[in-house]
Amino acid sequence: MSADSQELQELILADARRIYSEAVIDHAMAPRNVGVMQNAGAFARVTGPCGDTMEIWLKVNNDAIVDATFMTDGCGSSIASGSMVTEIAKGKSISEAQKMTQRDVLDALGGLPDESEHCALLAANTLQAAIRDYIATKREPWKRAYRKH
Repeated sequence: MSADSQELQELILADARRIYSEAVIDHAMAPRNVGVMQNAGAFARVTGPCGDTMEIWLKVNNDAIVDATFMTDGCGSSIASGSMVTEIAKGKSISEAQKMTQRDVLDALGGLPDESEHCALLAANTLQAAIRDYIATKREPWKRAYRKH
């Protein structure tokens, strides 16, 4: 990388740090748990009011989330929110994860600007929809045959 491009990158990061926490920058630049999960026990796709769509896959064992992945077509705040919600969901029981809210995602990220807080809501809502899918298919396993993912 040339000195000019490295200097530009440092200026951009310095500007981002005035707006976003280190956790947001870290999860946006190096998201965790990205990708489609094969043989997932639960799946949800939610489109938020801003038009961003998030998908979450869950692998559940003995009513505990053992793995979670996500995809989004959204901005850096959506990426960071999806990354964080999957990180904090892993290891939680279904009943614990059902209690996760937008506030939990925002707190874990160290906050988001007011105009981006809906991204944390999208992540929390998508997780909740995936949990509902898990519960529905646990009660009625035949519903898995009609799932698109």
